[in-house]
Amino acid sequence: MIAVMIAGAVAALVSLVGTRFLIGYFARRGRGQPILGAEDHGPVHHMGKQGTPTMGGIAIVVAAFVGWLVAHVRSIAFSDQALIVWVGIAGMATMGFLDDWIKVRKRHNRGIFWKQKNYITMAFSLLIGWWLVSATGIAETISLTRADDLGIDLPTPLWVLWAGIIVWATTNAVNVTDGLDGLAGGSALMGFGAFTIIGYWVFRNPDLYQVVNPLDMGVLAAAFAGACLGFLWWNAAPARIFMGDVGALAIGSALAFCALTLNTHLLLILICGINVVEAGSVAIQMGVFKASGRRRRLFKMSPIHHHFELSGWPETTVIIRFWLLAAVFVALALGVFIGDFTSIVSD
Repeated sequence: MIAVMIAGAVAALVSLVGTRFLIGYFARRGRGQPILGAEDHGPVHHMGKQGTPTMGGIAIVVAAFVGWLVAHVRSIAFSDQALIVWVGIAGMATMGFLDDWIKVRKRHNRGIFWKQKNYITMAFSLLIGWWLVSATGIAETISLTRADDLGIDLPTPLWVLWAGIIVWATTNAVNVTDGLDGLAGGSALMGFGAFTIIGYWVFRNPDLYQVVNPLDMGVLAAAFAGACLGFLWWNAAPARIFMGDVGALAIGSALAFCALTLNTHLLLILICGINVVEAGSVAIQMGVFKASGRRRRLFKMSPIHHHFELSGWPETTVIIRFWLLAAVFVALALGVFIGDFTSIVSD
């Protein structure tokens, strides 16, 4: 438990200081976030935010890694799973950084990868999924709260595909959510908090869950929770810096990897419930638009947080209400997890 607390506290402090440094660094160099205008059907009501420093996700990733690293001073062994996961997170963050940098240089909110990014992230997700299953003892099952709860075993190629889809979908969902000040960071903080609890719970009950190195993944989740907390100090409305794709892709992949390594694949749908709602609203909007021959839209704008803004809700109201919904989803997920544990113990 001490290692978990160290990871969270160190990451929060490094993120708090590191994000402040990035604000000054990017502001002095004019590296601000471009906003899509009316010609691109973008959120014109956010044009006042144009020029706000971006790529603050660098501080989140660095702070989380430092927090995780320092926690290992207390005799916690480095695990193969966590090291592979960090390679996956670093790869996603690098893709996000390149995209952010090109957006800033071109002064347009679409980087060089805006069309190809889905294919690149999917291919990389499959690669990390294959690495996890071939180099560690990860269970090749579809799971809700533990490996043997559903009893759905997959052949290795199908499990790799399943894992790749989970990572790809989660990174995209978090990226879509990152449209209001603090919304993605705040909801991710709750999700990582849930995985911290799950990781430590599984570590304390190894006979029931049979997860490889759950404490290390719990420490990683705590480090990301702390990093998001420190970042939110500067990212809360009105934001002084945005996380950018470098942060959104790193956070999304980290959440997905926590679910994969802790055998809580389907529980991720609840833990990231607000991200599912946001991504789902985009899919529904596109489906209605195409089905109507490009004449009708269900929402005033997607993702759905923009719909509520255009309906008259102040941005801070949307953010706080979505945070509350995220908290409800996370609470339900933990309820399902603990409820399953209770049922096992009582049998």
